[in-house]
Amino acid sequence: MAETSPEYAIEVNDVSMIFNIASEQLNNLKEYFIKLMRHELFFKEFRALDHVDFKVSPGEVVGLVGTNGSGKSTMLKCIAGVLEPSEGSVRVRGSIAPLIELGAGFDVDLTALENIYLNGALLGYSKGFIDAHLQDIIDFAELQDFMDMPLKNYSSGMVARIAFSIATVTEPDVLIVDETLSVGDVFFQEKCERRIREFIESGKVTVLFVSHSLEQVERICQRAIWIEKGVQRMDGPVVEVCQAYRAQFG
Repeated sequence: MAETSPEYAIEVNDVSMIFNIASEQLNNLKEYFIKLMRHELFFKEFRALDHVDFKVSPGEVVGLVGTNGSGKSTMLKCIAGVLEPSEGSVRVRGSIAPLIELGAGFDVDLTALENIYLNGALLGYSKGFIDAHLQDIIDFAELQDFMDMPLKNYSSGMVARIAFSIATVTEPDVLIVDETLSVGDVFFQEKCERRIREFIESGKVTVLFVSHSLEQVERICQRAIWIEKGVQRMDGPVVEVCQAYRAQFG
């Protein structure tokens, strides 16, 4: 009998993400369309990800590290289904709670309360589910006095509170966190980190975590993947990967 492969929570199979960008600087949209119609506009290929390949087991906590512009957020967007890879494939098993771009899916003209229902629906929650967990979301965000305020009057830290509270009101199968904990005050950052730790300790939630704080990655994650300028440089125990990263960029 052939040996069956394990059921991974996340499978990233030889993924490349290619963007075409204009090879010359244009001053306005009109100039862009004129050159485009005359076939005078040329593009150059930019590989945000170049043959990245890794797998994550259920319940594993993995950090992505790398300098700015190295493709970490692009990788997370591919995993969350926001972007379709140019090459290769991504497979995720189970429900996903993506904390990638805070405020994505929100309507700034609606109140925070209305946005809880809107964003919850985008995450696949029913109205009944939100009704049952509404007070939990509000209590965790600690914004009880601001629920009837339009979101356009919120600070980025307040938006982060709402977004994190909605996405983590119940245990997802896969939690994707991109720099979320760097927004807002230090006390709420610690509160968010505690909730992530609760998920980790349950052993049921797979966590993919991006942060520029290597200390935070080392505290939260068991394993790290180093992506540099779109290329996967290293995959291994978090301490070893972070040490190698520090040795190069210090």
